[in-house]
Amino acid sequence: MPPGTQTRFDLGGDRVRLAQRARNALWWRTASHHARVAAAPTGQAVYGPRLPDDTTVHSVLDLALRIGEVQLASGAGAADVTATMLAVTNAYGLPRCEVDVIFTSITVCCHRGTEAAPVTSVRVVRSRSHDYTRLASVEHLVREITAGRTSTADAHAELDRITTAPHPYPRWVATTAWAGMAAAVAALLGGGLVLALIAAAVTAVIDRVGRVLNRRALPFFFQQAVGGALATGIALGLHATGLLPAHVRPSLVVAAGIVVLLSGLSLVGAVQDAITGFNVTAAGRAMELTLMSTGLVAGVVLALRAGVALGAWVSITDPLPPMPADLPLMVAAGAATSACFALASYATPRALLVAGAAGAAGLASYGALSLVGADVVIASAGAATLVGFAGGLVSRRLRVPPLVVAVSGITPLLPGLTTYRGLSQLVVGNDVGGGLSTLLVALGIALALAAGVVLGEYLAQPVRTRLGRLERRLAGPRLSGPLRPARRPLE
Repeated sequence: MPPGTQTRFDLGGDRVRLAQRARNALWWRTASHHARVAAAPTGQAVYGPRLPDDTTVHSVLDLALRIGEVQLASGAGAADVTATMLAVTNAYGLPRCEVDVIFTSITVCCHRGTEAAPVTSVRVVRSRSHDYTRLASVEHLVREITAGRTSTADAHAELDRITTAPHPYPRWVATTAWAGMAAAVAALLGGGLVLALIAAAVTAVIDRVGRVLNRRALPFFFQQAVGGALATGIALGLHATGLLPAHVRPSLVVAAGIVVLLSGLSLVGAVQDAITGFNVTAAGRAMELTLMSTGLVAGVVLALRAGVALGAWVSITDPLPPMPADLPLMVAAGAATSACFALASYATPRALLVAGAAGAAGLASYGALSLVGADVVIASAGAATLVGFAGGLVSRRLRVPPLVVAVSGITPLLPGLTTYRGLSQLVVGNDVGGGLSTLLVALGIALALAAGVVLGEYLAQPVRTRLGRLERRLAGPRLSGPLRPARRPLE
């Protein structure tokens, strides 16, 4: 039935005319809003919309589930997945659907009035991977669907092509990108060229070992433990054998490795889910973050214990506060770190440039706040808010998912050195109070980064869409999927 037509419902002799206006669907209205009439003796009153046939309903629900699976597996928040799936179902004529997203599964239910049973479908998200090219392609497909430019059959075919396509870059390119990211982090922490090269080589070894372990289906907890042990053990071993120059600090090599291992965790998604009210999904992400971080800590601690037993321990010196002359190098290193992370996550070439700009802006604002005396947590939160705000304004116009900009932009600010310092205080210095305090600071920095990004994206929405009343127009930060996906509000 074309949009704008009128439908009559037989309600016991009374006839109620409901004017429906929607792009591709008839919106849900109950007759009780217009009249209070008992059912006719010859039959029960009919409520609800007219829906397509069962085959179309099942096809649309399956398409929406698969799109949501790609987004959730790529680190998108539950609110974004819900909004995107509702946009797809509304575009294909299913006006009243409910979506339930938890950490490992997605459920969608299509209500079909009082005479037909609802249709419910479930899809389990079994694997998670960072492929930002795939995420960008899915978002482009969603835009085509919501604009009414593709049929369900064509959308299924395109989604099959997206999900079965190989990564856009060879695997060795990702390894090189991780190595380049570690080198940029080492330079950001004040290391020289030799330290950057050593950090790159150690990270490349960690990535290749992790690749082998992943093929053998080793749980990620143990992969993180192996990565942390390799980063710490190699750095201490090189120092103990005299292969490191005297001016090279092995603690910076370990810190660079920790940043690389932390960068793949879904910190932004966990905080976004908690802020937007998806507490079950937030709890699942938080549990995964805790488990992965615990594995990393266990690997670092084991290597530190072995280093102390073998006499290979070296003290950690606190980094000097940034000086105005250091800002250009910090900005360049931040841009390189973010761009390398995006490349390792298989982002598009356009996204690489945007991610590099986001990293540069984040480090510039962090350095400026530090120079004026701001606390490290406050400076991190301010820099992340700027990254989220700028990314929210620019990314949509450039057809780059804001999630790519957000995660890449805060990567240079992850507390790798603070985490290692806290662990060393606990393990080597036997300073339980100081070590726990330092680790709490690292946790505060991480939470400030994630919350700042979400806040920045939220603040960018009224500027980007020229809206003035947030409470009536906005449903929360949008880091993935269409900005205004459906006319139906998200209750």
